[in-house]
Amino acid sequence: MLNALLFDLDGTLTDTDTLHLQAFRQLLHEYDGRQLSQAQFDDQVSGRANGALFKELFPQATSQQCQALADRKEALFREMSPQLQPLPGLLRLLAHAQAQHIGMCVVTNAPRLNAEHMLNAMGLGERFEHVLVAEELARPKPDPLPYLTGLQQLNTSARQALAFEDSLPGVQAASGAGIFTVGIATTQTQERLLAAGAQLVIDDFNDPRLWALIESMHP
Repeated sequence: MLNALLFDLDGTLTDTDTLHLQAFRQLLHEYDGRQLSQAQFDDQVSGRANGALFKELFPQATSQQCQALADRKEALFREMSPQLQPLPGLLRLLAHAQAQHIGMCVVTNAPRLNAEHMLNAMGLGERFEHVLVAEELARPKPDPLPYLTGLQQLNTSARQALAFEDSLPGVQAASGAGIFTVGIATTQTQERLLAAGAQLVIDDFNDPRLWALIESMHP
């Protein structure tokens, strides 16, 4: 019986990767004139938590400097995204889950300020029971801990849940927690999402295969 839906945020609830790429490009240009290609962003940046990522991007910087750079990048992102559009079919899915008393949780590697900003920019600030920020836990994605914590918060088990993810670290985290993971093909190819552990890959939440899956789990 399906009783929980766990969602990543960036690239899953709304397609934000282009905005993040623009923010990273501006930050790197300001810092040392560095360039960042789409391929580099997809392979090395997308979906990762800031802690380890910024240490890699700025190996000569101190921890405090890395944090300041991360804060600058996220402020740039928020400036670029005063309004955001939910992915097609998302509002339909959220309404269905609410009507069926299916618990819902956001599990994100984004900082809390960004998570709250994005949800509010979509008009969804009050729609989720829990918003779990991986940086506030002991280990972020791709470790399964954020999703295991989400299951605990919703008082459910992996076999009674679905997870939705667009990034490779996120898919690894959700599938590693034992949850049936639906890949959202906004930022990665179907092949890469399946290789990372997704069991179904869709373009958006209107896909009939998703609704058939939900019906099979929650008749």
